[in-house]
Amino acid sequence: MRLKYLCIWMLLGSLIFSVCFAETYTETRLDPVLPVPEEVRWLLEVASEEVGYHEGEHGWTKYGEWAGDPYAQWCAEFLCWCVSRVDELHGCSLLGSFFPLWSSSNTGRAWFIRNGRYAVRSGEVEDWGYEWLSGETEYLKPGSYIPQPGDYVFFTWTSGPDTDHVALVEYCTRDASGSTQIHVIEGNNPASVSRNVYPLSNTQILGFGTVHDLVEITMRYGNEGEKVRQLQEKLSYLGYLDPQFLTGTFGRATVEAVRSFQQEHHLRTNAIANLETQLLLNQEYEQKQYNDPAFWQVVDEEDE
Repeated sequence: MRLKYLCIWMLLGSLIFSVCFAETYTETRLDPVLPVPEEVRWLLEVASEEVGYHEGEHGWTKYGEWAGDPYAQWCAEFLCWCVSRVDELHGCSLLGSFFPLWSSSNTGRAWFIRNGRYAVRSGEVEDWGYEWLSGETEYLKPGSYIPQPGDYVFFTWTSGPDTDHVALVEYCTRDASGSTQIHVIEGNNPASVSRNVYPLSNTQILGFGTVHDLVEITMRYGNEGEKVRQLQEKLSYLGYLDPQFLTGTFGRATVEAVRSFQQEHHLRTNAIANLETQLLLNQEYEQKQYNDPAFWQVVDEEDE
């Protein structure tokens, strides 16, 4: 009889543990913030088909051979090969335009920063400054950007700022504790193409090359790229910058334009286009557009 009751208690204990365990470890797949572009779906399909590929003798891979160095450390080469394969299969021109073509340490991350599509996981973007989500009024907190399908994840294996590894985001999940997990496809970790999962809180993650333009960034003298060009267009439209300086390079003329705007609006005149400066600039830019007949949309009565 005692054995019978013992078995019942053991069974009940097992059921309770199973329920608690399942509740603790259940993960919810997060929906993308924006629709996944068709080209990104193609890229994920190509990368998925490569899962299981293993490097050959002495580290030889077809990805390295395609890139010009058969024995290269090939995480970046794998992603570039996949994008090239999408171009080949679907008649696209993504490589070098929508996704970077690179192999050296920081070149890919720098490409995303220059093209205005980079989200730092924590802290500042080196040589630029702090970031914030578009439409928000506070700087990014660690882990507040949730990577989207098709984003690139840049890692460092040391405490330094240099990129040591890159992976492709498939999707993200969130568990019962609220922790976010990044599900990726990656090459060269350690010797094959495989799926892996990293917590968003992983301090080895430097940041993300993003599919969508969802993040704004602090800009200063010497910066170059798409975000700088957008800043210059606003300054020019508001009369602070001569149109000849719409170059995408934050040079002396842009320094003086930002400083003049800050001085006129009683901001700290440091010539750094930080969050406070850009929020006020955007507000004035949008207000002028709203009152500018050149931006008014003519609606045909038949279309109403």
